[in-house]
Amino acid sequence: MTNLLHRHWGRPVAAVVTAGMRAGQRVSAPALWAARRIVRRLPIERVAAIGDDETQAKTKVVYDFFSGIGPELADPGGTLPGANRWGRPCHPERPNPVILVHGTGGGAQTNWGTYVPLLTDAGFSVFTLTYGAIEGSRWPISALGGMRRIEESAEEFGAFVDRVLASTGAERVDVVGHSQGTLVPAYWAKFLGGADRIDKYVSLAPLWEGTAAFSESRPVMAALGDALGIDPSAVVPCRALPQMMRGSLFLRRLNGGGGPYVPGIRYTNISTMRDELVTPYTSGQVEGGPDDSVVNIVLQAGCPRDLSDHLGICGSPRAAAMVLNALDDHREWAIPCRLVSPFFGSPLLARTGGLPQLITPFAPGLIGGHDLPAARSR
Repeated sequence: MTNLLHRHWGRPVAAVVTAGMRAGQRVSAPALWAARRIVRRLPIERVAAIGDDETQAKTKVVYDFFSGIGPELADPGGTLPGANRWGRPCHPERPNPVILVHGTGGGAQTNWGTYVPLLTDAGFSVFTLTYGAIEGSRWPISALGGMRRIEESAEEFGAFVDRVLASTGAERVDVVGHSQGTLVPAYWAKFLGGADRIDKYVSLAPLWEGTAAFSESRPVMAALGDALGIDPSAVVPCRALPQMMRGSLFLRRLNGGGGPYVPGIRYTNISTMRDELVTPYTSGQVEGGPDDSVVNIVLQAGCPRDLSDHLGICGSPRAAAMVLNALDDHREWAIPCRLVSPFFGSPLLARTGGLPQLITPFAPGLIGGHDLPAARSR
């Protein structure tokens, strides 16, 4: 009886929820239009960055998870400066384009305000997308990615990879994912034919074994299901959320056959001990099998001062240096240890900088075109 009610009423209730969201968009449209006009009158650097004029003159990198919000307000559904340079080949020292894959509720701009300028300054060709948005939604709801089932998002991601490879002439891509964005490419690689098109796979706050963060809500959801005959997870607009719960059918399939990894891909997992959404954080530190290439890193190992949590890890200069090391085959980047705030992932004394402190002597310093000067010695 419960299954019958769920089949008849689960999707209609979900449709009502999303319809309400769309109606809210229409009601709020005039206010959003006015806000966008105000933001667009500001220089993009002032919208995106934090710091005084002297600091801003020295750098484009803002170490703050939320540094991509301003550009999204200024250019809804747009692209961060430097990303998605279609039709341009990669530099010979950086032969793989890097695709940034956001987390749940993130987007092409909002999740990657730090990483697009960081990686482009280091000479990489960077591409971003917003996957898994609610079908038929308009901005700003359309800027919230990762809402659809992960299998659907993986197909969308795969199509984007094909487009990037065709545009750049590259044979494989490198991936940097955050949260749900660590699972989407994994499903594509393991089940949808993408295994031979990913070289390096860097994960920030991964959750290969899922999260127990919402386990306390399961009895409540079960009670609602028994009382109403509706699975609450079918009503929540984020259809990927239950798939990321520890023990889900999705994760059991992903980890089947010995683990989530695919031989031939070089994995780097970067987790934070202070992750409040991926619990335990060791869910992202899964060891590889004999045929797998896996490096597991805990952000606070050797640096307890970095307080980055699930969101903040995308703004942490320490994590940024680790990502650069995972991607770069030609030089080693020094890894800073600074007092970093949770939530934002920003150094407490300065949210702006070039490449993270202590990394600067190694920075290739890309200056226009594809010129990559040799790294300076310490």
